Amino acid sequence: MEHEALIRVSIFLGIFAVLALIEVYAPRRARQQPRRTRWITNWGIVILSTLGLRALALAMPLLAVGAALDAEANGWGLMNQAELSLWLTVPLTVVLFDLAIWAQHLVTHKVPILWRLHRVHHADRDFDVTTAIRFHPVEIALSMLWKIGLVYLLGPPAIGIVVFEIVLNGTAMFNHANIALPPRADALLRKVIVTPDMHRVHHSIDRAEHDRNYGFALSIWDRLFGTYLAQPKDGHQAMTVGLEWQDDRPSKLGWSLWLPFRRT
Repeated sequence: MEHEALIRVSIFLGIFAVLALIEVYAPRRARQQPRRTRWITNWGIVILSTLGLRALALAMPLLAVGAALDAEANGWGLMNQAELSLWLTVPLTVVLFDLAIWAQHLVTHKVPILWRLHRVHHADRDFDVTTAIRFHPVEIALSMLWKIGLVYLLGPPAIGIVVFEIVLNGTAMFNHANIALPPRADALLRKVIVTPDMHRVHHSIDRAEHDRNYGFALSIWDRLFGTYLAQPKDGHQAMTVGLEWQDDRPSKLGWSLWLPFRRT
């Protein structure tokens, strides 16, 4: 799709800048580590993940959007077989793929080898907009393969995948942001989408809490499947974010990239 990558990057950077600015003037929690050190590491990880996807594209030219165009051209997938209207398939794509990402997230907590990759995300001692982009490059590649498989199975329109990726990235940055929402606004928003207070519970060092609230965009899945937890037991100011055993090392790029392969 023409200019698709430029549109997505522009929206991503715009949302990031707005949330980062709000974090400065209306933070929810005090920082545990200097912003500069963490941000260099977290941005370094996302840059390497992006390069990893570029490399994956060389071996597998059709990533999610390309796969959707290929499936449409060949009439593959349930939606292409049904020949449904875009007015139906675009929102349906967003909902179904959001459910798929919720399920993927749940699995990364339950399967030990996947948890070793995913704990790079959870090792962040602070919780802010850059935490949303802190995923190990191997986990990002596996997530893309999962989405490609679903594209060929479901046959969503390419524009639906683009909209889904924009929604996913935007809501992930929002619900990881260190921003203080008014309680009434939080209560209203979390009826539909995942809010920062809702998702912060998932980043607690308490196992009973970080095995809850897996959603990234829509909040319905945790409520529907019984994994919803409204608040952390110690409150948002007193709760500890991260992993039980960790120290300041996750703020280092090399250490974070090697974390899945450590015995810890």
